[in-house]
Amino acid sequence: MKHEFEDPRVAKKLDLEHIYLAIVSSQYNRLQELCEICILENEYEEITRLLAMTKANPPTLEDIRRMIDFVWDEIGCDNKKYDLERVMRFYNHPIWLLNGLFIENDPVQKGHRKVIAEHVCKLGEGLSILEYGGGFGTLAREITRRSPEMKVDILEPNPSRLALKLADGNIRFITDLNAEYDCCVCMDVLEHVPDPLKTLSEMISSVKKDGHLLIANCFYPVIKCHLPDTFHLRNTFRLFTRLMGLKRICNCKGSHAVVYRKESESGFDWGKLRYFEKCSKALHTPLYPIYEIVRFGLRTARKAFS
Repeated sequence: MKHEFEDPRVAKKLDLEHIYLAIVSSQYNRLQELCEICILENEYEEITRLLAMTKANPPTLEDIRRMIDFVWDEIGCDNKKYDLERVMRFYNHPIWLLNGLFIENDPVQKGHRKVIAEHVCKLGEGLSILEYGGGFGTLAREITRRSPEMKVDILEPNPSRLALKLADGNIRFITDLNAEYDCCVCMDVLEHVPDPLKTLSEMISSVKKDGHLLIANCFYPVIKCHLPDTFHLRNTFRLFTRLMGLKRICNCKGSHAVVYRKESESGFDWGKLRYFEKCSKALHTPLYPIYEIVRFGLRTARKAFS
């Protein structure tokens, strides 16, 4: 299903830098001049309430993370007891609109997406791209800006009105998968979902054989909506990608994304995958400190002898 909104050709008229500054400076009338009804008054008021808790203007990355955690707790979410209804309320909250605008205006966050977009565009011309969990659509817009012939579908159940209006003619927000793509891009999604292997399998199934996947993960407790039950994958994600028919090609330099190629369409052996998942979870806690020490030692040795 495709999300519907107004004529997407007005997207280029929206100035995201000034929209962001109007929000963080509490200039509601100016905001309405800039983006009409894309940001509702109740969304603006909620964002303003959260911004009042911060000292920096505009907010820092740490401020954004603290606000996300505050909303998580306020809604009553628990990252060890997954409540779908509460979590859906959380991901529909205006904090994610603010987060999207922050990413759009932060040089580091925007830079990561530019690097990934550049890599995607090098894969070929006129490709069909799936962005799995694309949020505000920053990466998709960067891809189509660099290669206007690219078509990008953003699988995102909770797009903001502003994100929908920003989507140009080559970008669609969708709510389900019913096509095969040349490439799938996924930025920091798997640590948010209760069954990351199932989500990864959906991503892989959506890509044609010999197509590519660019996946960035953060299996660390950076914010409370990163589920601890996924953290074991920081050590074993590479194993699961091999078991699921992917070949690691390279790191996407300048970001934390990794490029994979789909080499098999033989399906998934869920008995084997769930067995190794149990092993990965069981070994994660006692062995992780040893793993980190060894990794640090090897990294230091490589630097010393390079």
